[in-house]
Amino acid sequence: MRKMLLPVLLILTMVLSACGKEAPAPQENAAAAGNETKTETKTGTVTYQSENGPIEIPADPKRIIGLTNAPNILSLDGKLVGVDQWTKKNPLFKDKLEDVETVSEEDLEKIIELKPDLIIAGSTMKNLDKMSKIAPTIVYTWGKLDYLTQQLEIGKVLNKEAEAKAWIDDFTKRAKETGEQIKAKIGEKATVSVFEYDAKSFYVFGNNWARGTEVLYQAMGLNMPDAVKKEALGPGYYMMSVEVIPQFAGDYIILSKPTGEENAFLKTDSWKNIPAVSQNHMIEIDTEASSYSDPTTLENLLKIFKEGFLGKA
Repeated sequence: MRKMLLPVLLILTMVLSACGKEAPAPQENAAAAGNETKTETKTGTVTYQSENGPIEIPADPKRIIGLTNAPNILSLDGKLVGVDQWTKKNPLFKDKLEDVETVSEEDLEKIIELKPDLIIAGSTMKNLDKMSKIAPTIVYTWGKLDYLTQQLEIGKVLNKEAEAKAWIDDFTKRAKETGEQIKAKIGEKATVSVFEYDAKSFYVFGNNWARGTEVLYQAMGLNMPDAVKKEALGPGYYMMSVEVIPQFAGDYIILSKPTGEENAFLKTDSWKNIPAVSQNHMIEIDTEASSYSDPTTLENLLKIFKEGFLGKA
């Protein structure tokens, strides 16, 4: 751990001691119902109704730290000064984040140095109370809002709700049309599985765990095998033993491949004899570029799936 500079410690002490009351307690069911709203207050600020209660935020935030949902912010050209390490190394955002710092909820020193006017964090992160005294802090619980509602809420935060809504309407329409074309080609009852692996394990995903699952199952309306419905639809994902992997394989397989990881099962006859594998009914995606459900990621995956199922135009 690197040493903390004395001047920064003094600044941290002053900030944490001088600030006022902590954020109000969460309002029950507000986020679940999608009722987050934004109302005008004094000049230059608005009140946003979030999971952790009403928060006065800048009407036009210019120095945002996105510890969560940074890709959603980027899609609406939000002005980020700090992001989490996973977003920073995502290949889809490399160019846009070249001058943006990597930061975590544990590094309060660096958060202060970045002088944010807004922080967006996960509800289970550490130091939320301390961050809220540095800058207005909005929290989201991962998965509490569906992927479209989440984007709409970020639009409200950035004063770009109309722009977010326009993308939602357009994407939903295009994805549905693509799904209909795919089903016309592969059959209405054809099934699709989304697999991912690491060195020791194999996973299958439900309909809301990124890796394109929202596109395939929700937006396109494609089918998942019954075994996947039973084990992964509720929790979001299911870790499979290699013996049962064929039981979870659909007529088509989306294989999420993490960079630098190999799994010995992929070289076995058991894997190669799965019909979707032997018939080359597989579409490979990059795990690092597929682990979010923001517009940039979803548009990229929609293109990959359209070409994978239907061929290049």
